[in-house]
This record gives sequence, structure tokens and C-alpha cells, in this order.
Amino acid sequence: MSKTFLILGTLNTFICILLGAFGAHGLKKMLSSDMLTVYNTAVQYHFYHAFGILVIGLLLQHLPNSRLIPIAGWLMLLGIILFSFSLYAISISGGIPGLGIVTPFGGVSFLSAWLLLTYAIWKGK
Repeated sequence: MSKTFLILGTLNTFICILLGAFGAHGLKKMLSSDMLTVYNTAVQYHFYHAFGILVIGLLLQHLPNSRLIPIAGWLMLLGIILFSFSLYAISISGGIPGLGIVTPFGGVSFLSAWLLLTYAIWKGK
């Protein structure tokens, strides 16, 4: 399971850097400053949680029997999909009506992942 999260973390970091560069160079003149800010927020949180998934992969090497740490990893991945990718879509589309309803679920997923990870480490043996 550790290897799975290390791969997911490195791939998400790659995607995040790719999308960040695309935003900085390809979208800078195409998006309004407000939509570019939304896009940059997506990149920022994507990176934080790609790094978090890497940390989870490393933690699983030290706590391989934990059932909670992998759940935290999946919640972080879900958060990236719901939060960051909804913001990418909102910014590039100029604001698809109703799409913003998805974003808070991603934020809750991120928060849940970090709390669960905290508890798993605290309880880890």
C-alpha cells in the first residue's frame, strides 16, 4: 500500500507542476485576474495534498498495519479531485453554474484526511 501512495503522490505532484506551468504561461493572458486566482488556488491545494499523499506513503512504511492511514490517503486524493479539479474547471470555463457546489466537499475531504491522519499517528504502534 505504501508504494501505491508514493506513486499517487509523485504523479499528482507531476500533474500539479504541469498544470501550474500551464496556468502561468498558457492561461495568464486568457483568464481574468479573478479566474487566474481561482486557478492558482487549485494548484496550491493540489500541491499541498500531493505532498500529503507522499507523506502518507512514507508513514505507511513505518505503520504498515494502520487501516486509517490509507483511508486518509484516499480522502486526500478525493479532495484533489473534488476541490482542485472543480476549481480548474470553474476557472477555465469562466464559471460553470452549479460546479462550485462540488468544491466544499473536496475541502471537507481534505480536512477529514488530516484529522484522520492525526488520529492514526496518535494511535499508531
